[in-house]
Amino acid sequence: MIERASADELTLAQVMLPEDANPRGNVHGGTLMKLADTAGGVCATRHSRQQVVTVVMDSMTFEEPVYVGNLVVVHAQVTWTGRSSIETEVTIEAEDVLTGEVRRVSTAYLVYVAIDEHGRPTAVRPFEVTTAEQRRRWHAAEQRRARRLGLVDSSVRA
Repeated sequence: MIERASADELTLAQVMLPEDANPRGNVHGGTLMKLADTAGGVCATRHSRQQVVTVVMDSMTFEEPVYVGNLVVVHAQVTWTGRSSIETEVTIEAEDVLTGEVRRVSTAYLVYVAIDEHGRPTAVRPFEVTTAEQRRRWHAAEQRRARRLGLVDSSVRA
C-alpha cells in the first residue's frame, strides 16, 4: 500500500532549465509564481475535492535568485478555510544539486475559491486545526484576510 501525505499539504520538485530563465541564467519570477500557483491550487483542490480558482496571490517575495540547474522544491499547505475559500502558504527552496546548498527563495500566500459545475462559489470542508503550529498559521491567515478585506472596503469608499 502506498502511504500518501496529508490532503492538506503538497510538495513539488522541478529542475530549472534554460527555457525557465533569462539569458544570464536567472529563473524568471513568473516561472516561480506559476509553480507556486500550481502547488497551492492542487493543495486546495485536494483539500476540497472540488475545482478551485485562484482569487488572490498575497505577499509573494523573492529573497534569493534561482539559477538554471537548481532543483526547485515548492511546498504548499492549507492554512485557513472559509465558507468557499481556502488559503495556502507556499514556500519555495532552491537547491544547488552539485554542492547540496539549499536556500529559501520565496514565500507566498494564495487564496482559492471552490466552484461548482456552474462556476459559482461552493462550500468547502472546514480545515481541522489539530496542532499549535496549525493554530498559529490559522490566526496569521485570519489577520491577512482582515487586511485584504480592509483594503477592499477602503477602495470601495474612495
